Amino acid sequence: MTGKKDIQFPQLFLRLALAVTMLSAVADRFGFWGKNSAWGNWGNFEKYTKLVTSFLPDMLSTFSAYSATFLEILFPLMLILGFKTKIAAYGAGFLLLIFALSMTISLGIKAPLDYSVWVGSTGAFLLASQEKYSLTIDNLTKNL
Repeated sequence: MTGKKDIQFPQLFLRLALAVTMLSAVADRFGFWGKNSAWGNWGNFEKYTKLVTSFLPDMLSTFSAYSATFLEILFPLMLILGFKTKIAAYGAGFLLLIFALSMTISLGIKAPLDYSVWVGSTGAFLLASQEKYSLTIDNLTKNL
């Protein structure tokens, strides 16, 4: 596939997989997954965030829960739409990297490995390293 209009399906799949995975985590903390939830509600998510960020002061731990949730909504929406795709991919990569490091510090190496947080972070950085993206708002507005 070498033409201008060729769609890079693996890249598109990675973009969507990262976005849907992050949005699923947000849905979980608001109870949308029902009995299949890891947290099931905001209170449980805040407790988990305090556990994962146990090395931070309590106030920063609470701030982390809110800021992570905001960014876990923002970056996936940007990835789905293909708006500022490179920025969104780097943002998702750094957010997941911070999460993986925090989990490793507080819970040990097994937790972020079990939840593939390192893989998600690496995938986001791989996506960020791409020169162009398929099916994006970025492509539509590039020549404006």
